[in-house]
Amino acid sequence: MDNSQEYAKILVGIDGSEQANDAFKKAIEVARRNNARVIVAHVIENQVYGLWGYSPVNDNLLENESDNGKSLLKQCKEYAESVNYDNIEAVLTYGSAKEVMCHELPEKYRIDLIMVGQSGLNAVERFMMGSVASYIIRNAPCDVLICYPDEKKK
Repeated sequence: MDNSQEYAKILVGIDGSEQANDAFKKAIEVARRNNARVIVAHVIENQVYGLWGYSPVNDNLLENESDNGKSLLKQCKEYAESVNYDNIEAVLTYGSAKEVMCHELPEKYRIDLIMVGQSGLNAVERFMMGSVASYIIRNAPCDVLICYPDEKKK
């Protein structure tokens, strides 16, 4: 029996943060070594945190978030092309980032590795929403790789 671990489908979420971008770039290299497919996802939350607490998103905000998500995913595909990697699929979806990244997408795409940045939120956002990365680490149906910032960037 072969004891080497190989991954076929790697999921990484992007939110525009440096941590998520680093995780995406590392996912490309892990995928290259494993001859794996990268599923890069941007999740638009059903609710946003505003001045008065949680509220449903309005059409304008949803359109802006959708445009932003499409732009982030386009940048990811362009980066992958620039490093000669084309086994990538971009997914723009809606819902709870925790549920989508930890349950829905892994089930739909049969993900065997989820890569997450150390934290894409500031302290206040983490307190209000909880860390998506922490949730994934505790509840994922597959292996999770936490990507820490490179020392040279500090």
